[in-house]
Amino acid sequence: MISRIPWWLRVTLLFFIAFGLMEYFIDSGDQPAFMAYPITQLFLLLVLLLLIAVELIVQAIERIMFQTLSKEAQERYLAEKNKKWEWTWGKKIYQQLTRSKSIEREGEIVLDHNYDGIRELDNVLPPWWVYMFYATILFGVVYLVRFHIVNDYTQAEEYENQVAEARIAIEEYKRTAKNLVDVNTVALLTDASDLKAGEKIFTMNCVVCHMADGGGGIGPNLTDEYWILGGGIKNVFRTISEGGRDGKGMVAWKNSLKPVEMAQVASYLLQFQGTEPADPKAPEGEIWVDPDAPEEEKIIEQAKDSTVSVNPN
Repeated sequence: MISRIPWWLRVTLLFFIAFGLMEYFIDSGDQPAFMAYPITQLFLLLVLLLLIAVELIVQAIERIMFQTLSKEAQERYLAEKNKKWEWTWGKKIYQQLTRSKSIEREGEIVLDHNYDGIRELDNVLPPWWVYMFYATILFGVVYLVRFHIVNDYTQAEEYENQVAEARIAIEEYKRTAKNLVDVNTVALLTDASDLKAGEKIFTMNCVVCHMADGGGGIGPNLTDEYWILGGGIKNVFRTISEGGRDGKGMVAWKNSLKPVEMAQVASYLLQFQGTEPADPKAPEGEIWVDPDAPEEEKIIEQAKDSTVSVNPN
């Protein structure tokens, strides 16, 4: 079968198919693979040269085989090759959708009206237009019965329902989108990747005041049960975001760290709880009791608080 597709179009199509497959199978993050890995540019160049070489070889074979044909066979081959392609199936569908007469048969539907030499044709309405008109009538009847007789719902009720659904979707998105986390939606992160990122942030920004093991230095001890501004993920997140006590607390990190980064470092430093640092700083603040903890744990923590003296500083 003679190909009706020009060689340059075949090469272009196959090249972009290869390019798409490469981008699909190579994980390059946010960047295209050919930018993230420059070696892939060489691969694409080799693919392009290979496709061009294949086309040249095929054309050379075609010319050689053409010379071996007889005169009559060559003429038949050229006639077939130069034959204009027609979309017969598409033409039949178009004819069925419009039911229009060809130019040669327009004399069958011409009307007697003559306006300065302009004649009018009595074409039938296209079937798709007729069916659509019937569909609008059916839709109008259903709409009339549903909204004006049965009184299903009003536009105002539909609007309120859609707004309520949108609000639920927005809240769900905010709950799961890490970059939109705030003090009200933050939750303790336990994934290894989040804790690793939190460790990196802690090492770069917090070690100088809290020590690598969380024992405290300029800043308070992070390993004991005492908290100046409250413990737990929400209080720690708020402290990191808004800063410590005025005049002597740490700076607010909300202008330097993203919400997800503050959640990561907050989750990481809470891992210091209960550990034994090399040189722990004296307790500061008060024993923090988790309001969401079981009642038994609250009683134990409150008993500890009543029997242990707290450093007022």
